[in-house]
Amino acid sequence: MTMLQIDNLQAEVAGKPILKGLSLTVNAGEIHAIMGPNGAGKSTLGYTLGGRPGYAVTGGSVTFDGRDLLALAPHERAAAGLFLGFQYPVEIPGVSGAQFLREAANAQRKARGEEPLSGGAFLKLAREQAALLRMDMDMLKRPVNVGFSGGEKKRAEMVQMGILDPKFAVLDETDSGLDIDALRIVGEGINAIMRRPGKAVLLITHYQRLLDYVRPDFVHVLAGGRIVRTGGPELALQLEEQGYEAAA
Repeated sequence: MTMLQIDNLQAEVAGKPILKGLSLTVNAGEIHAIMGPNGAGKSTLGYTLGGRPGYAVTGGSVTFDGRDLLALAPHERAAAGLFLGFQYPVEIPGVSGAQFLREAANAQRKARGEEPLSGGAFLKLAREQAALLRMDMDMLKRPVNVGFSGGEKKRAEMVQMGILDPKFAVLDETDSGLDIDALRIVGEGINAIMRRPGKAVLLITHYQRLLDYVRPDFVHVLAGGRIVRTGGPELALQLEEQGYEAAA
């Protein structure tokens, strides 16, 4: 079953064209990796799918789980099952992580016509997801990401993904700022949360190292706003050895 269908997507930022006819199909149960040089449009793709303001679609279409994704507001995309993991997770002073996550989870459940999580049910789920990412529950009592290291922010974001339980995750350079141990833990978390029937992942990354832990079904090279080459996991190794110019 097709989860995400992108056809000839064109997008610009501040009037500058970034995506210039990008097409991609992601089926349920698949993990796709997007790799490419700086300025190729990788983060723009993620932000455009998430509906971030300032990223204007000028052409093409995106269908998500049978719906016109581009017609949905960002919160509607989230409620439909889309999760966007940021390269640089933001800090939210004054808002505890646990309260933020409970409100987010229940807002999505309400949009889907589901009963809200009780306090006890939420805490049980949060403990399970925090343990999966080897994160102390006390960290969720602190303001969102405030005072966290880069690795702690990424692990907290994966806890958020586990609690929200999306159908489709777009993870923008989740490996950025991670040391060896954190990289393994985050990779194992992605597999445990998202490598299931009916789910799919789009991993945006510069480097092959995350793919040692989260093995993709397909690797795509994005250059000049378009996907210029597609292959299997071996393509990531080739890119690591030869660079992007040789693969284009």
